[in-house]
Amino acid sequence: MKRIPLVLTAAVLAFSLSACGGNQQTQPPANQPATEAPATETPPTTAPSGSYDAATAETMYKNTCSGCHGQTLEGAVGPNLQKIGSQLNKDEIMGILEKGKGSMPPGLVTGKDAENIAAWLADKK
Repeated sequence: MKRIPLVLTAAVLAFSLSACGGNQQTQPPANQPATEAPATETPPTTAPSGSYDAATAETMYKNTCSGCHGQTLEGAVGPNLQKIGSQLNKDEIMGILEKGKGSMPPGLVTGKDAENIAAWLADKK
């Protein structure tokens, strides 16, 4: 009888950890050349918080962040981000992405991907 709660607890813990840590990269293996993006892709968008590619930012967000912050930024386990740009600027959001905050671990998104997502989120007002 004690095995069922233990197995259930382990399953819930595994699911919770995997939801926030799904940092999936879409880069080809080192021995294969990268393919060019299709011509139908949305061009980068320039906005008040800087230049960023909104389509790429949204895709990265959905692959990496939506498990905790919701598909439409509504918040789930993590806070609501729908109007985060009215509270934090791009640099402040970058700091959270780099260092983590609360139960969010640092470094889920790094480099240019983090800058792109930070700029995209900074425009959510």
